[in-house]
Amino acid sequence: MSRIRPNASSSSSSNFQSVLNAALDAYEKKTKNKLLTHPLAAQFQSCDSPTAILSVLEDIIRQFDRRRRSDERLTNWLNPTISVLYTFSSTLGQGIGLAFSPANAIFSGIGVLLLAAKDVDTSQDVLIGIFVRIECFFKRLETYTEVQPTAAMADVIVKIMIEVLSILAIATKEIKQGRSKKFLKKLLGKKDIEDALKRLDTLTTEEARMAIAETLNVTHRVDDKVDKVDNKVDKVDDKVDKVDDTVNRVDDTVNRVDDTVNRVDDTVNRVEDKVTVFFDANEREKLQNWLSPPDPSTNHNIARKAHHKGTASWFFRGSIFKRWTSSPLLWIHGKPGSGKSVLCSGIIEDIKAQREAGSAIMAYFYLRLPR
Repeated sequence: MSRIRPNASSSSSSNFQSVLNAALDAYEKKTKNKLLTHPLAAQFQSCDSPTAILSVLEDIIRQFDRRRRSDERLTNWLNPTISVLYTFSSTLGQGIGLAFSPANAIFSGIGVLLLAAKDVDTSQDVLIGIFVRIECFFKRLETYTEVQPTAAMADVIVKIMIEVLSILAIATKEIKQGRSKKFLKKLLGKKDIEDALKRLDTLTTEEARMAIAETLNVTHRVDDKVDKVDNKVDKVDDKVDKVDDTVNRVDDTVNRVDDTVNRVDDTVNRVEDKVTVFFDANEREKLQNWLSPPDPSTNHNIARKAHHKGTASWFFRGSIFKRWTSSPLLWIHGKPGSGKSVLCSGIIEDIKAQREAGSAIMAYFYLRLPR
């Protein structure tokens, strides 16, 4: 993607922004719409491709009165136009430091115009007539997706885009006022929109002249460089013979390097085999550790550390514990944190003491079920 040459001063960037702000204010006065805060502006700001932008506009076109088929000429015009504007928008916005790209403003202006026109008879013919008149400018923009515009060209291009925005504003205003079918057909002949189209033609002509002048300037610079290259070519010819000798010596060195590389390849292959064996053993060890049985003493010791002198002694002296020694089940229940694990650890310790005295055998584990 091209970038505008960094020779525009900060004052130029400020001037671009003030001109764009004035155009947005004028648009608001004509249409009663704030483009920067319009819902469409947010949609276009989040679009990451020309296809996404075109999809938003096509959704609006599909809202045209169901009794009328939406004219394919609208979509056929929008497709290349949106692609060029999208590609150029980031170039222009970043290159001259604008907070809001003029291209995004035009996307929103087109969307607002389509919304205003969707319920008005013959509006499609009016829209196509407007779009055809300004199509030539958008074709000019395509050049700057590949070639860097100068700061002066960028200034003209911003003014041209602002005139396009003005045309969209006038058309939106007239259509929103519910003008008659006969009046809308004469929209392109109205003085204000014709004046805007004339200014657009003048600016487009100025941009084309600048492009020609810049091309001529570049051509002269190229001629100077060609002369210098001719002189250098003569010197290069003398050096070529010397290079031939050097190349022959390099060939011998390359052959020796090839032999060294082959030996290195053999060494690398052996290292790779060892690394594979190491990683296989490491994965096997991880698997064995994962499959190893749990150690119940970990949870048991944690519970034991919570004991104080005399913990659970009341339970061992009670009748419930004594009855359990001759029955198969002891059910201890309570809410989390009430001390069930601490009480069980005390019971386990008591049975351990009985086992050491030879009067009991024991196996235990802790189980916690996640909620």
